[in-house]
Amino acid sequence: MLHRLSLALAASLVSLPAFAFPVTVENCGRTLMFENAPKRAVVHDLNMSEMAFALHLQPNMAGVTGVTGWYKTTDSFKAALGAIPELAPKYPTMENLLAADADFFFAGWYYGMKPGGEVTPDTLKEKGIETYVLTESCAQVDKTRPRASMDLLYTDQLNLGTIFGKQVEARALVDSWKARLAKVSEAVRAEKPVTVFLYDSGEDKPFTAGKFAMPTALIEAAGGQNILGELDISWGTTSWEDVAVKNPQFLILLDYQDGAGHRKLLDFLKSHPVMKETDAVRNERFLPLRYEQITPGPANIDAIEKLAAALHPSAFKPE
Repeated sequence: MLHRLSLALAASLVSLPAFAFPVTVENCGRTLMFENAPKRAVVHDLNMSEMAFALHLQPNMAGVTGVTGWYKTTDSFKAALGAIPELAPKYPTMENLLAADADFFFAGWYYGMKPGGEVTPDTLKEKGIETYVLTESCAQVDKTRPRASMDLLYTDQLNLGTIFGKQVEARALVDSWKARLAKVSEAVRAEKPVTVFLYDSGEDKPFTAGKFAMPTALIEAAGGQNILGELDISWGTTSWEDVAVKNPQFLILLDYQDGAGHRKLLDFLKSHPVMKETDAVRNERFLPLRYEQITPGPANIDAIEKLAAALHPSAFKPE
């Protein structure tokens, strides 16, 4: 019996279509072609590193950049990173990438690259390094992009799977995320959306998320409405008066470092002459989230479940 099962399994594996290179992916208006999976990839930032780790791409990685210069990492991130070096604590230079013998760079506009800067897809292409641009960031240079949706995450994860020959794994991962979010959607479907303001940083003007930024998609998936979800920006600033007049019912407060950073943001809002009068601040309705939870990456799914439970506690409880 065991022998027959083994033969059947072997036959089914043989019948699976082989993954074949070359492959192409569409990325921010460009078509990228890969003859083989990259072997010396460099990945920028926490969120994009976690996308790579979700597909177990560590053997194909030569380094990461832009992590310790801004963020405090978790034990799980350190374990996943292992011996992979950090090549630059903030934005990498061309020299950093060439010294690592990189053949691929996963980054984004204002996520490791700046328009007109030393490190861009065009300048890297001249050095034989292909660049995959984080889809969310494309709106920084192209305002014709569509409004933020969960496809920002799904597209990049699936494209990474294609580029590295892990299409099956990427599809299974995205399908599992969609299944989890379907439960959230079903639970909050009949609930009235709660208005939400995301406060990242800034005192003179708040730095926040607009129409093209990932939090707009996360908030809507959790049964909320980003009060700045029609603001024609990705990540950027607005005025306190604009936020206050919209009177948010709930706050997302960013916590970059010590686990208590959100308290500093809340204390500032409670002392602000116009923000202290908003419903969210008066009622202290807020959820602290980490950077990797509100930028495109696997942690988005946990963030949506936590946010749905906070916005609609009687309707949704995470498993």
